[in-house]
Amino acid sequence: MCGRFSLNQTGEDLAEAFDLKSVPPVAPRFNIAPTQPIATVVATPENREPHFHLLQWGLIPSWAKDPTIGGRLINARSETVSEKPSFRAAFKRRRCLVLADGFYEWEKQAHTKAKQPHYIFLKDHRPFAFAGLWEHWTDPTSGGELQTCTILTTTPNRLMEPIHTRMPVILAPADYTAWLDPSYYEPQVLQAMLRPYEAEAMERYPVSTVVNKPQNDTPDCIQPM
Repeated sequence: MCGRFSLNQTGEDLAEAFDLKSVPPVAPRFNIAPTQPIATVVATPENREPHFHLLQWGLIPSWAKDPTIGGRLINARSETVSEKPSFRAAFKRRRCLVLADGFYEWEKQAHTKAKQPHYIFLKDHRPFAFAGLWEHWTDPTSGGELQTCTILTTTPNRLMEPIHTRMPVILAPADYTAWLDPSYYEPQVLQAMLRPYEAEAMERYPVSTVVNKPQNDTPDCIQPM
């Protein structure tokens, strides 16, 4: 799964990396957690040019009566995303890039209940994009609207396999255009994009359990032990 990640990049860095016209100033984040606003790139029928957009992490399906379901839908399994009622509509029309430059995973320790957090990133330290889906939800009582998202996961690569059975889908830059296009829907082609990222291009190291608490959003979270 993917339950925490980081994004410590300037707006200029993100605009360059994702070929965007502009990105507003972005505060450095070292411990992004579910239910928080997160940086994404979307394209819509009304605005087909990919653009920066903030979405709440934790997808609330349009048909949901209770928005608290979003807390349970921070991730979606890529293998079944086209079939699950919570995700299939978004998979057809509302795909997004979730912007990051690292993420965390917790490794179970032998003979103890403790878990060791690891920080995982690309060797070249550049920002990257998780495959995401997003949705509109309208409160049936107040009429207020929320826009939310989820991060897709897949099987682990060789780097991740020793610490967890899943990893977030990191998209290849060549796939960004088709993934974002709301008019494009070729399920087999899209599914082929949802593969484990090349292990040789990634690194990881153990970090302090300071990252365990979402309120700790400081550079200490990514410091190697």
